[in-house]
Amino acid sequence: MNVPTLPKVELHLHLEGAAPPAFIRGLAREKKMDLSGLFSENGAYRYKDFWDFLKVYEAATSTLQRPEDYHRLVLAVLEESAASGVVYSETFLSPDFCGGRDLGAWREYLHAMREAADQAERQFGITLRGVVTCIRHFGPEKARQTARCAAETAGDWIVGFGIAGDEKVGQPKDFRWSFDLAREAGLRLTAHAGEWGGPDSVRAALNDLEVERIGHGVRAIEDLALVDELAERGVVLEVCPGSNVALGLYPTFRDHPIGTMFDRGVKVTISTDDPPFFHTTMAREYEELHRAFDWDEGVFEKIARASLDAAFCDDDTKSKIRAKLETVDA
Repeated sequence: MNVPTLPKVELHLHLEGAAPPAFIRGLAREKKMDLSGLFSENGAYRYKDFWDFLKVYEAATSTLQRPEDYHRLVLAVLEESAASGVVYSETFLSPDFCGGRDLGAWREYLHAMREAADQAERQFGITLRGVVTCIRHFGPEKARQTARCAAETAGDWIVGFGIAGDEKVGQPKDFRWSFDLAREAGLRLTAHAGEWGGPDSVRAALNDLEVERIGHGVRAIEDLALVDELAERGVVLEVCPGSNVALGLYPTFRDHPIGTMFDRGVKVTISTDDPPFFHTTMAREYEELHRAFDWDEGVFEKIARASLDAAFCDDDTKSKIRAKLETVDA
C-alpha cells in the first residue's frame, strides 16, 4: 500500500498548531523574540502534558502578529499536508489570534489566508476551507465576539464554526448563544468533546450546541450505548489517533478505540490535530492505523469518502475533490 499517494481528506487541523517548529523559530528571530524555552534540544516543541501544551501553543502563536505571517503559515502548512497526499483540508481559525476578535482586523487576516490558500491550491493541488473556532477557556463573552466575526465572514470559504481549548473549563451550554448565531449565519457546526471530557461531554455538545460533528469524541467508547447512538444518528467524529496517543490518552494505536468505533458503524474520520506537536503527518496516521488494525486501501478509501461527505464545503467543491478520490489506481 503506497500511503503517500492515497488521496486524503482532513477535517481536524489547527492552523497555528500545524506550524512547523522551524517556521516559528524563524519568525521569532525576525521579531527578536526569545522562545528558546519552547523547544527541545532536537528542535521539536516541548511540553509536559495537555495543559502545558496549550501554553506552548499560545506562546508559539504569539509570533504570528500580522496578516503576512498567516499568509506564510498557510503556505507552509499546506505544502506539508499535500506531501502526505491530503487533497482537501478544513482548518480551525481563531479571530482570537488573528486581530484580537476585531472584525476589521479579522477581515485583513482572512484575506491573507485566502490568498495563500489559492496559491497553495495552484502549486500543491490541495484545497483549504476555514472553520472559525472560539476558545473555550477564554470564556463565553469572548466567544460571542468570535462568533460575530465568523457570522460576518461566512460564505464559500469560511464554512463552519466550532469550539476548541480546555474541555474542563465551563459547559457547552455556556456557548449556546455563539453557536446559535453561527447557525443562523449558515455555518455548519462542530465542537471538541470527548477528549479530556468523558461521554457526558459528547452528549452535552450534541444536545446543547446541536453540532453535526464532534472533534475527537473518542471517550464515547466508555459508553457503548452512546457509541451506538452516534452510529444511528450519523454523527461524524473527527478522530486524531496520533494526537491521542502522544498526549497519553491511549498507550498505543492498537489500544485506540477508532477500530472498535469503525466496526460498530460510527462515521470516523482521520486527522492530525496539531501535527508537529505530536510528531505525526497524515501519512503516518494511515501507516500506524494500517499496522494496528490491518486496514487496507479499501478501508482508507471508504473513510476518505465519508470524510468528504462530512466536509462543510459546498457541493461544487465536493464534486471537484470527489473526482480526485476516484482517480486512485486499483
